[in-house]
Amino acid sequence: MNSVPLLSLIIFTPWIGALFVALHHPRKPNALSRGGALLFSLSTLAYAIAALVLPGGFKPDDVFLQLAESHAWISALNVHYSLGIDGLSIVLVLLTGIIGPVALVASWRAEPATRESNLYPVLMLLLQGAALGVFLAQDFFLWFLFWELSLFPAFFLIKMWGGSSAATRAAYQFVIYTMGGSAFMLLGFAALYAATGTLNFTELARLGADGTLAARLASLGGLWPAVVFIGVLLGLAVKVPLFPFHTWLPSAYAEAPAGTSMFLTAVLSKMGVYGFLRILWPIFPAQLQAAAPSLMVLALLGVVLGAFAALRQRDLKRMIAYSSINHLSYCLLAIFAVARVAGQTVNAAAVSSALCGTILQMFNHGLSAAALFYCIGLLEKRSGGLRGIGDFGGVRSAAPVFAGLCGIAMFSSLGLPGLNGFVGEFLIFRGVFGIAPWFAAIATLGLLATAMFLLGFWQKVFHGPSGDNVKTMRDLSPCEIAPLVPVIALMFVLGIFPQLLAALVNPLVSQWVNRIATLP
Repeated sequence: MNSVPLLSLIIFTPWIGALFVALHHPRKPNALSRGGALLFSLSTLAYAIAALVLPGGFKPDDVFLQLAESHAWISALNVHYSLGIDGLSIVLVLLTGIIGPVALVASWRAEPATRESNLYPVLMLLLQGAALGVFLAQDFFLWFLFWELSLFPAFFLIKMWGGSSAATRAAYQFVIYTMGGSAFMLLGFAALYAATGTLNFTELARLGADGTLAARLASLGGLWPAVVFIGVLLGLAVKVPLFPFHTWLPSAYAEAPAGTSMFLTAVLSKMGVYGFLRILWPIFPAQLQAAAPSLMVLALLGVVLGAFAALRQRDLKRMIAYSSINHLSYCLLAIFAVARVAGQTVNAAAVSSALCGTILQMFNHGLSAAALFYCIGLLEKRSGGLRGIGDFGGVRSAAPVFAGLCGIAMFSSLGLPGLNGFVGEFLIFRGVFGIAPWFAAIATLGLLATAMFLLGFWQKVFHGPSGDNVKTMRDLSPCEIAPLVPVIALMFVLGIFPQLLAALVNPLVSQWVNRIATLP
């Protein structure tokens, strides 16, 4: 397998599929173009599984980058076409491989308008390939190209297939915020290149770990290490988003069509958390440690205020959007808590739990949030565009299968033991309690508010007297159930056997824990 450019195939096969769909019947899609788009989207999952099971493929016990591809690209700038995969990357590639095709099929089911043009699957495939490039690129120049290329398909998906007249504003707000953050990050890496002559993540991490990078940046001026760190931090903070850079997210997620919302919350939001683990923490360990107490406060605000903001929402899609801020803030809280104690004598088990829980939470939140957005899209479709929490009632009586599947997704997001959402949150809290107990204690307010708004959603929408919009509502058809089947199945499988996913990341996390202990 080492002779096969598997990582390049993972990235570019969806883009080849986008070209195929664009050239085939460009105005009106048919079964061939839709089936082709789905097959090309499924290729990511097929390649990832092949990497896991075939000889010469990915080995979890090998904590270094595997299946690496490196070719000289722009020699004058020392830029390489460099790809690699480790335990963190393979988890996110698997998540993308699951959510990509599910979101594509969900778009045809929950948003009929997306079936009227081949442009929609083209943009979804372009978005999928760009996200995969972010998870696999190991040179900043290449990584940044994929990072920026993910913005444009997402912009057009929100703007052209958005749910209301506010979609255009939400799309522009999304692009302006994320491009603004990216501009700061680009300037930061320009300074890194000026100081080191390289943009390779592994090399920059080595220089950051031994203090060489800080010394070279300081030679440009005393404030440069802090300035460059802040620039990269801003670019990643907007993407997750970290409080208070979150204001673009509720509108973008609420106005996007169901399939796009699924991909945005499940995959694109993970690009920011991935950047914290792949770029910020390894390259700027000292600066992140110094900033960690303040960043922990911001993450804690995201946990608590994100949940209470969701509690106040009447729009169901905005409710799940704020819930995403809450759930991803748990990941950031764990990362910053670990960064704060780097180099100190700490409970290694707590650090390991926090980091392992972060990666599992990224994957598991992607499943539950995507399923909830799809369910709300189906409610919106059946009610003629309504999605207010007070617009329904008694859905369980009219559509029991739909209620059951949506309930599973809801309890997964709530963190019910036995479902996938419990494991990541439990490990994060176990880890943060061992490192920063007061922060963990306050963060439990977010758990309380999450239970309140999700159970309130369950009660008001699915129980009680049937509303006028519900009395004639039909249950899900087999085609509408299909996108939920793999996601719901994984909720049970990973809830009962979390080691299936944890085994991919435990060796890498152990290496991180050892590295943290040796930092100055």
